[in-house]
Amino acid sequence: MKTWFITGASRGFGRIWAAAALARGDRVAATARHTASLRPLVDTYGDRVLPLRLDVTDRVAATAAVRQAVDAFGHLDVVVNNAVYGLFGMVEETTEEQARAQLDTNLFGPLWVTQAALPFLRARRSGHIVQVSSLGGLAAFPTLGLYNASKWALEGMSEALAQEVGPLGIHVTLVEPGPYGTDWSGTSAVHTEPLAAYEPVREARRAGATARAPQDPEATADVVLRLVDADEPPLRLFLGAYPYPVVEAAYQRRLDTWNAWRPLATKA
Repeated sequence: MKTWFITGASRGFGRIWAAAALARGDRVAATARHTASLRPLVDTYGDRVLPLRLDVTDRVAATAAVRQAVDAFGHLDVVVNNAVYGLFGMVEETTEEQARAQLDTNLFGPLWVTQAALPFLRARRSGHIVQVSSLGGLAAFPTLGLYNASKWALEGMSEALAQEVGPLGIHVTLVEPGPYGTDWSGTSAVHTEPLAAYEPVREARRAGATARAPQDPEATADVVLRLVDADEPPLRLFLGAYPYPVVEAAYQRRLDTWNAWRPLATKA
């Protein structure tokens, strides 16, 4: 039996992974902005579910929620930073409020929860922090500049974190999903006020998205269970096959550019 702390458990990956963990007998502290959305889990799994109201942008609340989970279950084995939303729009269109809100949820939220959980994981010299990143944490796309920024920052923070806590017996994994049929681009998404100058870019992006069928998020459940059960889990794990050619091409372009400009770079 593992004890999980999962943010954003009301829907999407968080809900699917919480249900999968509970179905196999684990315990889950499930957080959501509105705990009524967690009622079906409680009705099905009883006191193996601890529903917690949490806005991850509130650092004090994140610390309190982690403490409640430890008080209720005694310890934590797996911490999943899943709460996230997508901000869609061009960089020029993005307001300061939108940019700060995106980073508050997608970067600072995982930071606050991770900082709150680490003292308890360090005390046991064990645990696994799963950071839900994205294909957009490794390759950037038009209309997603600030979302990309939040995920690239999460990637950098988590790679450093893994080196800091690895000697203490704590694992860190960045899971990087491709396109799945979650609510990420649905009702939870935020959109900028469009500027007409960018309409051709926006139209090309829409056409590409229409041609790509989203994958079934339920298919990720067994993969994530196997991930957290691994004795030596990886630092990074794609979800689905879609990210492989996209990221391979992006990294090859970077290498080609660096090498092409190496003569100038070395003069510095």
